[in-house]
Amino acid sequence: MTNPLVLSFDTSAAHVAAALLCGDEIIARKVEEMKRGQAERLMPLLEEVLAEGGKTFADLDAIGVGVGPGNFTGIRISVSAARGLALGLGIPAVGVNSFDAIEAGLSGDGQAMVTAPRGQGYLCPKGSTPYLASADEIAQVAQETPLVPPEATSVVEQIARLAAQRYHDNPARPAPLYIKPADAAPPKDPAPVILP
Repeated sequence: MTNPLVLSFDTSAAHVAAALLCGDEIIARKVEEMKRGQAERLMPLLEEVLAEGGKTFADLDAIGVGVGPGNFTGIRISVSAARGLALGLGIPAVGVNSFDAIEAGLSGDGQAMVTAPRGQGYLCPKGSTPYLASADEIAQVAQETPLVPPEATSVVEQIARLAAQRYHDNPARPAPLYIKPADAAPPKDPAPVILP
């Protein structure tokens, strides 16, 4: 197929972002900053992006989705939506991590870094496993090489471009890229007893 149509989206940070790629051209995009409400906003936003591009879900060849690292719940929202849409539409969904998306958009030197709570950051040096770096390590690395944080519009566009390159290769279903456990913890109270 010469002009694949790929819908990409990402909710791994405090935003909901989507882009529609036709061939080599982004024909529609939308990014909304938000700390909460991504689950409610994602599907209407996808429909708006498709309408802006003059397309429907039935026209899609593939889906690209941001798999993190980032916000635990946000990642689950996007990955679940991508897997559900792919299953329902009978098309592949391609998971793209933020490191690959940032690096694909770099025009010069730099290392991809995804911000994390408490001044920390997620790093993934080339050929290495991603990890959570302390604020001190982030400062040290930044002295040696420029750190490039994600920018929502660029990331979601690069997710679409990378998905367009990868969807023919029968990719595995998208899965979240969690580097650290969720901040939320299960309650320590004993489970309730259900009476007959």
